[in-house]
Amino acid sequence: MTDSNLPPSGRDSLTDDLRWRGLIQDSTDPDELRALLDGGSATYYVGFDPTAASLHVGHLMQVATARRLQLAGHRPLLLVGGATGQIGDPKESAERSLNPPEVVAGWVARIRDQLAPFVSYEGTNAAQLVNNLDWTAELSVVDFLRDVGKHFPVNKMLAREVVRARLESGISFTEFSYQLLQANDFFELHRRHGCQLQFGGSDQWGNITAGVDYVRRRGAGPVQAFVTPLVTKADGTKFGKTEGGAVWLDPELTSPYAFYQFWLNADDRDVTRYLRYFSFRSRDEIEQLEKETAERPAARLAQRALAEELTTLVHGEREMAQAVAASQALFGRGSLDDLTPETLRAALTEAGLVHLDDLPDVAGLLKESGLVPSMKEARRVISEGGAYVNNDRVTEVDATVAPERLLHGRYLVLRRGKKSFAGVELRK
Repeated sequence: MTDSNLPPSGRDSLTDDLRWRGLIQDSTDPDELRALLDGGSATYYVGFDPTAASLHVGHLMQVATARRLQLAGHRPLLLVGGATGQIGDPKESAERSLNPPEVVAGWVARIRDQLAPFVSYEGTNAAQLVNNLDWTAELSVVDFLRDVGKHFPVNKMLAREVVRARLESGISFTEFSYQLLQANDFFELHRRHGCQLQFGGSDQWGNITAGVDYVRRRGAGPVQAFVTPLVTKADGTKFGKTEGGAVWLDPELTSPYAFYQFWLNADDRDVTRYLRYFSFRSRDEIEQLEKETAERPAARLAQRALAEELTTLVHGEREMAQAVAASQALFGRGSLDDLTPETLRAALTEAGLVHLDDLPDVAGLLKESGLVPSMKEARRVISEGGAYVNNDRVTEVDATVAPERLLHGRYLVLRRGKKSFAGVELRK
């Protein structure tokens, strides 16, 4: 798998491109990392623990970086932690709740499927999915303590920031030992697949460097590692979170429309960083988008470009086109009839969807949907020409809606003015 855009326009090496994008926060040996990345094809791995039924946009940094390295000619091992997912990396706040093994196994399968669209499983640098349960399950307690545990100085493990934060409140041996399991993953992947490189998020720096050191202590290597930065938002809120919760990659948990809207609504202060982190456009294209966005911020060109690219990557061309169509149609710039029931419902849910057993008049619909606080205000909005049903202006204060106007037999799109809209779903 190769792509002429990586490195972009041929003017940078892969390492230079990664650094320009801000994707290398720390590395074990910058010179050796450059030699590995800019040399021949290397095998690398990145891990994903199944702590939920889906990956979320917080994982996109690692997923996109894995894709980026494969496009440049390197070979990815995508590790899904069937073993480590049963334990959980220590949190600073409190002990994790342990999920039953059968639940974790189900999540492993789902996450494997979610990773599939991002990489290629064909070619000379074909990606491979691996599960650390394959080598961890066969380890006895004695073998684990003797062959793995003896290589880890406890004083170094205690120096980890997250461990220090938990010493007073308490940390179980289960979570304390997580670092050993992750380090052993690197050794096993090096032994079994010739893996030379691991990368992950900056919160994994301690675990990752422990793995590099462990491979060396076992007389193997050399191996390298780097970590990507923590993705933040300028307004101080957590990246990947909305009022409705996490933004998931699974379309059953976060609709493609909501996923598209998440990127479309990115803050101007954040979007240029997001383009560098997540987009596969060339450096020249990104710099041009940054320039145009600075000159015309109201056009939200960078947000639209990023939303379309990532929605296509995660959900496919058809769902991206539906998300764009819905975004336009809800504001009267396209046909509502062209939207699938799933996309329409997802869009109205994001706006605020009210469920009714019967249809009141238009004034009542405006009030029930929350677009106006009272019937008096509803009638005023209608009389002034500011009320719309399915993008058609309503001017009669006592107007009603015929059942045949229901979209897909059950939905109405209400709008007040140009930007405020809501949805109604008639219960059947």
